[in-house]
Amino acid sequence: MKKLLTKKIVLPILIGVVFITGSAFKNDFFEIAKQIEIFTTLFKEINMNYVDETNPADLMDTAIKSMLQDLDPYTNFYNEQDVEASRINNTGDYTGIGASVLTLKDKLVIIEPYKDFPADKAGLKAGDEIIKVDQTVVADFNDDAGNLLQGTAGTTVEVTYVRQGKTQTATIKREAVEIHAVPHYSMIDDKIGYVVLRKFNEKASAETINAVRVLKSQGAKQIVLDLRGNLGGLLNEAVNVTNIFIPKNQLVVTTKSKVDKYNKTYYTQKEAIDTEIPLVVLIDGRSASASEIVAGALQDLDRAVVVGARSFGKGLVQRPKSLVYGTQMKITISRYYTPSGRSIQSLDYWNRDESGKATRVKKENYTAFKTKRGRTVYDGGGIQPDVELDITKLSPITEAIVNEHLIFDFATDYYYSHKVTDLKSFKLTDADFNAFKAFLKANNFNFETKTEKAFDDALLVAKDEDLNGVIDAQYNDLLKSLNTYKTKAIDDNKTQIMGLLSEEIVKRYFYREGMYTYYIANNTEIKKGADILKSPSTYLSHLQ
Repeated sequence: MKKLLTKKIVLPILIGVVFITGSAFKNDFFEIAKQIEIFTTLFKEINMNYVDETNPADLMDTAIKSMLQDLDPYTNFYNEQDVEASRINNTGDYTGIGASVLTLKDKLVIIEPYKDFPADKAGLKAGDEIIKVDQTVVADFNDDAGNLLQGTAGTTVEVTYVRQGKTQTATIKREAVEIHAVPHYSMIDDKIGYVVLRKFNEKASAETINAVRVLKSQGAKQIVLDLRGNLGGLLNEAVNVTNIFIPKNQLVVTTKSKVDKYNKTYYTQKEAIDTEIPLVVLIDGRSASASEIVAGALQDLDRAVVVGARSFGKGLVQRPKSLVYGTQMKITISRYYTPSGRSIQSLDYWNRDESGKATRVKKENYTAFKTKRGRTVYDGGGIQPDVELDITKLSPITEAIVNEHLIFDFATDYYYSHKVTDLKSFKLTDADFNAFKAFLKANNFNFETKTEKAFDDALLVAKDEDLNGVIDAQYNDLLKSLNTYKTKAIDDNKTQIMGLLSEEIVKRYFYREGMYTYYIANNTEIKKGADILKSPSTYLSHLQ
């Protein structure tokens, strides 16, 4: 009832109050003042007179979050803890236990302990489920329980965790933790260097420059820049990373907004490190924001061959705005455009479908643009690679398996039932794949296709029209066909699933460094990028 009141009464009044600009404020001053007065009066009356006890902070939090849901997913409100988390993400520094942690309702799951940092030293492993931090039970903690693990360097925290059904405790001494934007760089062979850029924080360009220089000193004549899984970050760092390979005074990105001061053009400001070295950029469906600016600029300027799968297609720029009491909001202020003039935004948040989901720009509505050398590229659908690889794009069933953490959970079980000591000889077998399929069944994995959902909806309509008796037999036959398809789909995606399983399992035994070593020897995208670079004629053919 409380949520209904908030959404039906409070929410409509809030819309338009927070998101205002200087010019809008002047033009709509009366309307804004009127709505603020209505809201404050209503908010007071609800909290003073509603039949049950209300929590003003919870009501307001629900109202704000519900209002923002009507916009894009990147316009967000941050409380004091969120502001600190955002600072950590941008700087790459924090003080804590040194582990990637997933916050769930009743526990904190260790996703990855960083090698030689406090959690690792204390013996914590990926898959450990923290249920208590000092004397605080995670299930009883209302805020983000992950914040309990942070604190002053040198202080200790006791965690109670569950591992393979057994409850254990560990005392961890907090340290300053540095999260690198470039977690790995190395030589693929005697001529090709490999650089992994995982996020665009304040250190992204500096770390990438250092990696490129070191690799060149080791003999690198070509570079593979890996932006897969890079969700983005700071726009100016995207410009600086592009500047490594693009000369000074070259347009990288343009932002356009309804507010004049946010309409900007961003050019490279420095002399490039190397404008000639052949370059391959790897992207996937989780390459977004600043990653797309870099990949899009290098593609438009015919400076790199882009390999992998279509990027996410964000196309929007956010800016933090300070609010009262240490809170903050991040608001979408503009769209960005690559050097050729294209917007790669793929989701339309203003024209949603019947279920309220943002609609995807249809391919027939894409507009063609030209790169510097006259190649055709398109807007509206993320960055389309010059060389598309089917294995890079997660199939629907693989994505469902990943989203339910079943790859992660299987890797946890595998770690405690198998001994792996040699990275070079590690390889999953058909027996392991069959074990994974049994694991999916044991965990009641049930992938509902869009077709299946549509059939279910159609059957409900048929029941309302008393037609279900006519179509029951055909409906059951369709369900059988779909179940056969889903069973077959797992086998059809064996290569993709086995690759994800191998990477997650390798990380358990040999940390992230071992995973990248495994990548270089086995990853399809890296091998394809290297093959392109090894053939000058093939490389140039993709840029003409």
